[in-house]
Amino acid sequence: MNDVKLAVLGGEGTGKSALTVRFLTKRFIGEYASNFESIYNKHLYLEGKQLNLEIYDPCSQKAKCSLASELHWADGFVIVYDISDRSSFASAKALIYRIREPPTSHCKRAVESAVLLVGNKQDLCHVREVGWEEGRKLALDNRCQFCELSAAEQSLEVETMFIRIIKDILTNFKLKEKRRSSGSKSMAKLINNVFGKRRKSV
Repeated sequence: MNDVKLAVLGGEGTGKSALTVRFLTKRFIGEYASNFESIYNKHLYLEGKQLNLEIYDPCSQKAKCSLASELHWADGFVIVYDISDRSSFASAKALIYRIREPPTSHCKRAVESAVLLVGNKQDLCHVREVGWEEGRKLALDNRCQFCELSAAEQSLEVETMFIRIIKDILTNFKLKEKRRSSGSKSMAKLINNVFGKRRKSV
């Protein structure tokens, strides 16, 4: 069974916990305590594979930290902002920039992380502060998927959103495997060439 680790990040009050619980239970719960973190587990069958999905939902204070542990742990990220709160969009932008920072030499990632930017609370369109085009542009500029939806009203869209990011992660798994395999073949060829030449000269 493949393990898929997903971190759902965003500012306080953006609805990241509501999105996660909506996906896991199809129920909407409007109020959450934001001073503790949770890891949720769900078994899925997707693209012919059994998956063990772990979803990490940090407390809002933790989401403002350096992200070092999340970057190391997660296979992909859902970054959530509230379309009726411009400051939450600024927080989402900072999180994406942090994830997309060029990796340091001692912490190099083989394949770029899967990231999905989500504009939540589409039901509050009448008090919108962040345009759809702004969200889409931020996502395009940083090689992320993008969608706008309402955790309160759109159960199917929330499920589709999570399936999208999980499929991106599975694609990354295949890329990593392919690179590891081609790297091993290259190394084997190099060793064979070096030692093969040595045998000829003896």
